[in-house]
Amino acid sequence: MERGIIDGIRLFNAGHYFEAHEALEAVWLKATGDRKRFLHGLIQVAAAFHHHARGNRAGYLSLIEKGSEKLESFGAEFEGIDLAALRRQLQSWRDHLNASSLPAPPAPPLPQIKFTGKPEND
Repeated sequence: MERGIIDGIRLFNAGHYFEAHEALEAVWLKATGDRKRFLHGLIQVAAAFHHHARGNRAGYLSLIEKGSEKLESFGAEFEGIDLAALRRQLQSWRDHLNASSLPAPPAPPLPQIKFTGKPEND
């Protein structure tokens, strides 16, 4: 796995979503095909949580939907990343933000991107 992806995921998991977006984008710019679409989905999810942290609900909602949609086209695992677990976490956030009950239920834990094994460049 490329250093930029590992760094991007670690930044995401630490809550540094803008920096995660930047690290992943550096790899995305050179990618093609399914890999490019996969990375774009991760970038959009990182950007969504950056917007969420800054209180931009519209930006968050748009990007979490777009990123989730891209990631749904892949299997349970892609490029050493546990996408099944990530998609479940993202769905919890989508459900939370679309809930119409008042008061709003507490937010789920922030998502964490997990590796299916030890990253190769670790």
